[in-house]
Amino acid sequence: MELGLFVQRPTVDEVIADVRSAADAGFASVWMPQIFGIDTLTALAIAAREVPKVRFGTAVIPTFPRHPMMLAAQARTLQQVSGGRFTLGIGLSHQMVIENMLGMSWEKPVRHLREYLDVLLPLVRGEAADATGETLSAHLELDIPDSTPIEVLVAALGTQMLNVTGRLAEGTGTWMTGPETIRTHIAPTINAAAAGAERPAPRIVCALPVCVTDDEAAARAKAAEEFLVYGFLPSYRAMLDREGVEGPADVALVGDAATVRAGIERIMESGATEFVAVPFSNREATIEVLQTLM
Repeated sequence: MELGLFVQRPTVDEVIADVRSAADAGFASVWMPQIFGIDTLTALAIAAREVPKVRFGTAVIPTFPRHPMMLAAQARTLQQVSGGRFTLGIGLSHQMVIENMLGMSWEKPVRHLREYLDVLLPLVRGEAADATGETLSAHLELDIPDSTPIEVLVAALGTQMLNVTGRLAEGTGTWMTGPETIRTHIAPTINAAAAGAERPAPRIVCALPVCVTDDEAAARAKAAEEFLVYGFLPSYRAMLDREGVEGPADVALVGDAATVRAGIERIMESGATEFVAVPFSNREATIEVLQTLM
């Protein structure tokens, strides 16, 4: 079983140290978000230069703050540095972030995604972009040699987003989404969209909090505290409701080694193609157990 590991650190040196540790431990990939800290693409480009073999992904880069041409240039630069080991994960972020924090319009987010991909996808595939949309346009190409085409994953959870993603991109990345929701909603929706567009079966990269522990109650209490906000953000709340659970702590994989293994296996059996562990407590012991699963 190949597993990915989530990394989120405040300095580039710490990112490099965690990436190196993940690679040494045998993880196939390392994934990093873009939130309100250092620039993820810059940090991963430096890490890619320092650490060979392991693959890199973003989970995720918000689309609204970066024109797709600029994001394509950044991503292809990272791809050049990494020698083809990079997957670009993007997402809309959330209405409260885009409108309240950034002062940008959230109008018609599905339209935004479609127009964004119309520009981004040809550019990350080494082609020219020739797109005219209502809000995003580009008529150009990039001259970045030694950059292999980049697979793009979209943080698509809702039906419309999954349909657009399945038709255009290489797959989706999920968060706070349990196995039953993947089995009954995520996988069938995106797979049908890809098949309808005569595209290859999409990647479904599932990330969830993980903690190997003998004190499940304490760990779930910690998860409820640490991931509280995701129970209120509409896109994740909808996935938790589909799963029939109260909050983020209920989809976390928590328990002894056998329990965590069974949880990951259930995720994969539900239709996910890859699993990314997000250790949130008892990190060293959790990573040690995850090593035995690979």
